[in-house]
Amino acid sequence: MISTRLIAVAAAALALAACASNPPRIVKSQFEDIPVSKGMTYLSSESMAIETPTVQAAREVYRGRVEIESLATATRTTLEANGWRHLSTTKTAQHGIVQVYEKQGTSLQVLLWEGWMGVYTYAEYTTARVLQTPK
Repeated sequence: MISTRLIAVAAAALALAACASNPPRIVKSQFEDIPVSKGMTYLSSESMAIETPTVQAAREVYRGRVEIESLATATRTTLEANGWRHLSTTKTAQHGIVQVYEKQGTSLQVLLWEGWMGVYTYAEYTTARVLQTPK
């Protein structure tokens, strides 16, 4: 009978081998004033962006091997340094950490959660910005 510990070690070894063969992607953001913490990799397959003449919106998802509490602190620090005003933080076991920010009438929601077995931490940034008022 295979022990749970052996399965966990094998899964970790497979994850590390997969990471060694895949070079990290460049960290990016659709919005210049929304910095992403170092150590996070952009997941294009999980992200989307929409731009019209009047609205720019995005849902950007990243993952990395960063401890969730330190990621939450770094995210808040860098966003506040870029002029975002922190409105609230909610923590739940089921949904992770949700941070909400505001800047010049634009809202930003940041979701932080740990993936299966805590191997990766995920960050999802969702925002929409009015570029010009419709006439």
